Amino acid sequence: MPEYSGWQTYAGTKEGNRYSSNEEINLTNVNKLKVAWTYSTHDRDTGNHSQNQCNPIMVDGVLYATSPKLKLFALNAATGVQKWLFDPAKGDTTGNGDPMAYYKVSRGVIYWQNDDGGEKRIFYSVGTKTFAVDAETGIPVKTFGKNGYVDLTKDLGRETKSFVAGTTPGVVYKDLFIVGTRVAESADAAPGHIRAYDTRTGKLRWIFHTIPQPGEKGYETWQDTAAWKKFGGANSWAGMALDEKRGIVYIPTGSIGGDFYGGFRKGKNLFGNSLLALDAAMGKLIWHFQVVHHDLWDRDLAANPNLVTIVHNGKQIDAVAQTTKHGYIFMFDRTNGKPIFPILEKPVPTMALPGEQPWPTQPIPILPQPFARQIFNPEDITDISPETHQDMLQKYNQVKNRLMFTPPSKAGGWIFPGFDGGGEWGGAAVDQESKIMYVNSSELPWAQVMIDVPKSTGDHSLKGIGQVIYNKNCLACHGPELKGNGTSYPSLVDIGKKYKEEQVSQIIANGRNMMPSFKQITPEDKKALLAFLLKLPEAKAAKIVAKEPTSDRTTSTKTEKKAVDEVPYTMTGYNRFLDKDGYPGIKPPWGTLNAIDLSSGKLLWKVPLGEYPELTKRGIPITGTENYGGPLVTKGGLVFIAATKDEKIRAFDKKTGRVVWEAQLPAAGYATPATYEIDGKQYVVIACGGGKIGSKSGDEYVCFGLGE
Repeated sequence: MPEYSGWQTYAGTKEGNRYSSNEEINLTNVNKLKVAWTYSTHDRDTGNHSQNQCNPIMVDGVLYATSPKLKLFALNAATGVQKWLFDPAKGDTTGNGDPMAYYKVSRGVIYWQNDDGGEKRIFYSVGTKTFAVDAETGIPVKTFGKNGYVDLTKDLGRETKSFVAGTTPGVVYKDLFIVGTRVAESADAAPGHIRAYDTRTGKLRWIFHTIPQPGEKGYETWQDTAAWKKFGGANSWAGMALDEKRGIVYIPTGSIGGDFYGGFRKGKNLFGNSLLALDAAMGKLIWHFQVVHHDLWDRDLAANPNLVTIVHNGKQIDAVAQTTKHGYIFMFDRTNGKPIFPILEKPVPTMALPGEQPWPTQPIPILPQPFARQIFNPEDITDISPETHQDMLQKYNQVKNRLMFTPPSKAGGWIFPGFDGGGEWGGAAVDQESKIMYVNSSELPWAQVMIDVPKSTGDHSLKGIGQVIYNKNCLACHGPELKGNGTSYPSLVDIGKKYKEEQVSQIIANGRNMMPSFKQITPEDKKALLAFLLKLPEAKAAKIVAKEPTSDRTTSTKTEKKAVDEVPYTMTGYNRFLDKDGYPGIKPPWGTLNAIDLSSGKLLWKVPLGEYPELTKRGIPITGTENYGGPLVTKGGLVFIAATKDEKIRAFDKKTGRVVWEAQLPAAGYATPATYEIDGKQYVVIACGGGKIGSKSGDEYVCFGLGE
């Protein structure tokens, strides 16, 4: 078996398994872990909205990672001493030199060197740009792409003005780096095509159309023969896995925009919500499997797949395993796409909104066993207190549909596991010896309730027009009354008291953290939206828009604008089911760590992940918390994971799920830790960015090692 002592790629290796063969830190001495070093670029958002989800890499004793404002840096991986720092905001003209201009989410970077080691580069994305930076100096490689970067909004095969950004790194295969993107969730989304670029020049080498064009496989799954010209999404934002020996890259995709109404995109909608196996050299499709047909529930494949070799029915099989938001694991022979365990097409509800045409079946794997609960019944309502139980039961009964895959409706339905999983972008770790997968899960219901898109109120003033613009573009996240839902979807009521008028305009244009850019809104529409949100007179709203550089405006194409204008329904918001104190309205566990034997498909154990100390003090057993970020597993018998709202990192006994060590972090570690060995000493490092679900923001990396 190959050695896995380093951490040279996102998720540890190109197979995506978050596994380390290091065992200096093990069950017998993990309790002696101490902080070895900390590092910060001191650029967190003091308003507690910044995040850092980076899984750092380590190559030849150097750690490479990003900060909350997406500065790229290199450290001595043993001491944490900075070698260099690259700030993409400096000298940038497209963003006015302001770090706020960047969509600030990066989950990692890519390392590449040529065959003789003469060229060493770091590829990483900052919003629409993917930079090539010299790994030894931190200086952009000016001969690469356009003065050191490629523009991800280009080379998509059609004109788009919608949001496009790089988030999770792709993979390097020989002299290619293969990337996906995050795009908008709305009907005007850009296409999510997969692209490969030359590592030396930045030239596009191949493209795979995730929304097939005439003559391409999958084109027949769309009733609208012009779908490839109109629709977007089917993007890979969650990472990839590479079988380097075979030259096959495995790519998960997300849903088609818009997320919750598909009346204009009838059919199965390939290659949305699919696992793709592509020839890494040419971008040709080898096989695919669609995990959700005609998705209406935002069931993106939200994590990279895992490549593992198992013994099944007496045969050794090279397999690929894909976790999902709804708590299933789909497993296939990675050479031909044949399921390892049976996958049944099961009938699902089809009663839907007028104009919608849900797919009548959905694929359900018999094994592996699900790692998350999947139905939310009245008996599951929280009983943290009798008063809370009655309050939440009343709210529960206002949402009528309980079954998974019930089409969106005005009566409402429970999304459980929620829109953020189940399994999410933190992904899964797989022990290369035992073939046991470790995956964390949030177990929080979210309510999906649809309404007609509010039309004009009859108010033809600028503010009235602005409300119509808000209803089309903002209501699904921030709600019909602008009240939002928690810190992830903040209230916009009295937003002018929190931000200056120019800041609000800039956030709309450039996005912020998980909010995408809305540059595609026309200047006239933006003027109206500002007047509505900030209660401004027309002249002042016009003055704010006029201040913005015309070079930074990207009005929607006619096709994209028409797509948004024709959507008849929208959600009332992303509504977590929380009680008045902010606790989930379902009985615990609210967050779990799970172990699944991939050879047998059996769930071996499930334990709570995370704690609310104030509830523990009341005698309530440990509940777990909603969690973001993933685990790593080591040969030393340990599973390390942060991810929890209580701002801790923990080590679990990988055989039993027992907590054997924990440490307090300066902010929540909503990222995946990395581990590596230097001069015989093993280190574990985690990015502490916080900033989600009410957590304070942070900007430190904390590295642990064994004390003397």
